[in-house]
Amino acid sequence: MISRCLEGGGRTLTLERTRVMGVLNLTPDSFSDGGRFGGDGGIDTGRVRAEAEAMLAAGADILDLGGESTRPGAATVDVAEELARVIPILESLRDLDTMISVDTRKPDVARAALAAGCHLINDVCGLRDPDMLEAVAESDAAVCVMHMQGEPGSMQSNPSYVDVVAEVRGFLEQRYAAARAAGIRKDRICLDPGFGFGKTLAHNLALLKALPALRTDGRPILVGLSRKRMIGDLTGAAVDARMPGSIVAAVIAATRGADIVRVHDVAETVQALSVLEAVGVDET
Repeated sequence: MISRCLEGGGRTLTLERTRVMGVLNLTPDSFSDGGRFGGDGGIDTGRVRAEAEAMLAAGADILDLGGESTRPGAATVDVAEELARVIPILESLRDLDTMISVDTRKPDVARAALAAGCHLINDVCGLRDPDMLEAVAESDAAVCVMHMQGEPGSMQSNPSYVDVVAEVRGFLEQRYAAARAAGIRKDRICLDPGFGFGKTLAHNLALLKALPALRTDGRPILVGLSRKRMIGDLTGAAVDARMPGSIVAAVIAATRGADIVRVHDVAETVQALSVLEAVGVDET
């Protein structure tokens, strides 16, 4: 029996197995693949379309579009620039048979994306902005509520917790309650502990080990570990050489209950998860 699903924008994502969210960064400065599709000189729509189709053919279940880097130390992008990066691409992809997510922390961008047909708003600020909460509540889209300590520009300066698992769980519970109070149905909400967003390596590992404890009201957990600094810290690998570690991290997350993994390397991750699904997970 399917215990969880995610509803958004008229689409339903069933979660009988771990689903894969493919990353399409439309930025010049994202930590892993910034500038891949162009930059401030313009985005190559054809290249993005080709990559989106390749991700779907490889088994991606969601496409996540981002027009502003939220890597540690990243500068803020103004609304007009983020809209110019995201909306034309969203419009060019909305005929695809998939759930499309827009990764933004700006209510104006979220509203424009929702009007253009996106199915999920991926908010790294966890709906703390009342305008963002209102924008999502007024739509029928899904939302990913993420934990972040601080802001991207400074979040890795000196992240500190007394009990990282309890504090992240408490934040997710509080923001989930706020979303529900605003009228967002529970089947439209997923939760993300925010690996690398105001966390040290020790914090990230503690959260990964305790992933089952972070589930709130049975809602799906989304995990983003792909190519992140923690993989480099553990392996010594440069950003462009972190695929093996990222795949292992995705598999570990899946064994600990992650419902969705956000990844750059879709085909390789899908293959690894297929093997895991065939073998099964011993939950005793």
